[in-house]
Amino acid sequence: MRKRITAPTANAPRQENEWLDLDKIAQVEISSEHPANPVEHAFMPGLDSGWLAAQSGEQTLRLLFDEPLKLKHIRLVFVENNHRRTQEFVLRWSADGAAFREILRQQYNFNPPATEVEEYDVNLAGVAALELKIVPDIGGAAANASLAELRLA
Repeated sequence: MRKRITAPTANAPRQENEWLDLDKIAQVEISSEHPANPVEHAFMPGLDSGWLAAQSGEQTLRLLFDEPLKLKHIRLVFVENNHRRTQEFVLRWSADGAAFREILRQQYNFNPPATEVEEYDVNLAGVAALELKIVPDIGGAAANASLAELRLA
């Protein structure tokens, strides 16, 4: 029998130069934003604030790319410091900016203080748009959607 030991790569940290510069290659549409926490903060790792919706309820963040691109990795970070809740998000993509296909749907419970880091390896070609819908509390309580970080490679 021949044996080969390989190093795991699934959890290998990404190099800074692998991440796409979203400021330069995309427009962003958002359903709401708090003036002190604009969506651009979610694209700048290391900032403590991230993006925060101005009102409670379901929110949508949509990236429209200048040119269709290939996505290999998606990183989302959610932080909750105040309220116990169950959040759901749906991540979808589109080749034409109109017809969207679901990548994944995820629910999880926040028990503050809590940070939820989601890392997904994907193989999507010709991505013209990426959409993130967040339901901050599926139980219907008033909660504002937030996103500490969004990175793409």
